[in-house]
Amino acid sequence: MKHVIIHTDGSCLRNPGPGGWAAVLTLEGSGARKELSGGFRRTTNNRMEIMAVIAALEALKEPCAVDVHTDSQYVRNAVEKGWLASWQAKNWLKADKKPVLNVDLWQRLVPLLARHKVRLHWLRGHAGHAENELCDELARARAGEPDLPPDTGFAEEVGRQ
Repeated sequence: MKHVIIHTDGSCLRNPGPGGWAAVLTLEGSGARKELSGGFRRTTNNRMEIMAVIAALEALKEPCAVDVHTDSQYVRNAVEKGWLASWQAKNWLKADKKPVLNVDLWQRLVPLLARHKVRLHWLRGHAGHAENELCDELARARAGEPDLPPDTGFAEEVGRQ
């Protein structure tokens, strides 16, 4: 099984506001590397953090062992601390019985986590880690582009924000 190392980041110029996501994928042992990024007109930082992981995992053509490095405690804890599994088991309700935010993205992430052997690792953002800094630059650049598409999942949640 191939081992892929992924670094991700999400950015919002205002929160909510224009947002971008980015991922750098490296195939261990080969030096093969791919950069991905995208953005939306109005979204949130948390949505962009999740989207970066989704896009990176969707880019993999076959099941892989994956180490994802993120500066998002929200994303890391949702997966590694079992929050995501709990939310899913409770029909996308949190412990306080309120609906889980970003459910459209979490539902998109679940089958990707099942397809790949994924471990998420937290790293401190803006701490000089080259791949994290690159992801931050790419995500911020995408957030600043004109004519970004709408984030329809965010639009559905606006009343709950």
